[in-house]
Amino acid sequence: MRIILLALSLLAAGATVEPASADYITYPWCAQYGGGRGGSRNCGFWTFEQCMAAQRGNGGYCESNAMYRGPVPGMIPPPDGLPRRPGY
Repeated sequence: MRIILLALSLLAAGATVEPASADYITYPWCAQYGGGRGGSRNCGFWTFEQCMAAQRGNGGYCESNAMYRGPVPGMIPPPDGLPRRPGY
């Protein structure tokens, strides 16, 4: 038992732990699924139309993402030819 505890403590001492990053990618539109009745939220849509298509039939709604601050490196580019709402 002591050998197992010693091995685990050595492994834990050698492991590097990095803090969680709050820098995750957000997009201009969010879908709120379930109509606010404990559903989920997905802020991964470039256009209002994409958001509406994703939530259709789920009893939810779409809204602009207040956390969106513009494109960042590593972000998937917007689809070509899709209409966008003004300002987004």
